[in-house]
Amino acid sequence: MKILILNGSPRSQGLISRMLDIMAEEARIRGAEVEAIPIRKLQVRPCTGCMACRSRQACVLPEDDAQRTLQKIQWADVLIVGSPCYWGNMNGHLKVVFDRIVYGMMGESPKGIPQALHKGKKAVIVSTCSTPWPFNIWFNQTRGVVKALREILKWSGFSIKGVIQKGGTKQHPELTESDKKKCRKIIRNL
Repeated sequence: MKILILNGSPRSQGLISRMLDIMAEEARIRGAEVEAIPIRKLQVRPCTGCMACRSRQACVLPEDDAQRTLQKIQWADVLIVGSPCYWGNMNGHLKVVFDRIVYGMMGESPKGIPQALHKGKKAVIVSTCSTPWPFNIWFNQTRGVVKALREILKWSGFSIKGVIQKGGTKQHPELTESDKKKCRKIIRNL
């Protein structure tokens, strides 16, 4: 199994990064080939919204890390995406990457009907926020991140096999044993 991890956290030692590291370690123990991309290190220009990529099947902007990330997504059997909550949504840098690679995630019929390009692939979503549980769910904090990523992944054909939402990170900045077990369990269930 080939697993790609997109780490949307701007912090290399933040909770998202640590949770994704646990998942990567568990996947390697189980014999998976794992690659992780820290989104914070990518150089990606914002999408201009020209829509030319839909007919060209390529972005008109000069090649950058967006296209290389798309190639890795196409390579993977499983995509794990982690992002902290920013205003009830994913990290902006991660969103820019997904905006730029829409043509490689979702196609469209001649009549403009969306067509998933990653059918049969699996995905996992991981999100954290400082809003305490259960308010992180009620106030659409981590839930907002999950909803946004579900939309992208659903329209791309991915089957969501697991979601981890951790609220209250301001008061509890460490991973509990329960958090670590959740990370390992999701990988075991892929």
